[in-house]
This record gives sequence, structure tokens and C-alpha cells, in this order.
Amino acid sequence: MHNDTLETLLSRHYDDQAPVPEALEQQLTASVQRKAKELQQQQLFATHIREQRVSRRRVIQLVALSSAGLGLLSAGVSAAHSLMDGQEHSGHYALNH
Repeated sequence: MHNDTLETLLSRHYDDQAPVPEALEQQLTASVQRKAKELQQQQLFATHIREQRVSRRRVIQLVALSSAGLGLLSAGVSAAHSLMDGQEHSGHYALNH
């Protein structure tokens, strides 16, 4: 990236007579600082999560919960399929093709 001034960047996208918005440089500086702070906070949070110790008991609980959730989802899909198959055979289920 070039070290262009704001005026050079504006003239590249607009004509030479384009007015410079008021306090543009301050707005851009504040925006960059906000983004840098947000990024730093995200990195700190990610580091905290990565370094946080998780007990074996908690891992087993999470695995059990996710397995139970998948089991319920599978049962729901099976029930939906059986309902659809029943309706298809009785003539109440119509496909829109």
C-alpha cells in the first residue's frame, strides 16, 4: 500500500475539486483505533479461552449433551420421514414438481 495523503486518495476516486469531508482524518483515525481495540479484545478473549483449563468431567458432560442432542435430532428426522411416508401412501402427501 502506498503512503498516499487523503487528498491524493480522494482525487483518485473523485475529481480534483471534490470537497474533503469535515474532520475526515479524525474520523478515520478514530475508526482505525476502534478496530484495533476490537481486534485486541478478540485476541485477548481467544487467548483466555485457549488457556482455560477444562476438566475431564466437563468434557464428558459436553460430549454426552451433544450426543443426546444428535440422538433427538435423528429420532425427529426418522419420525418426520415415517409421517411423510405414511401420508404418501395414503394419498395425502403431494410433491410439487
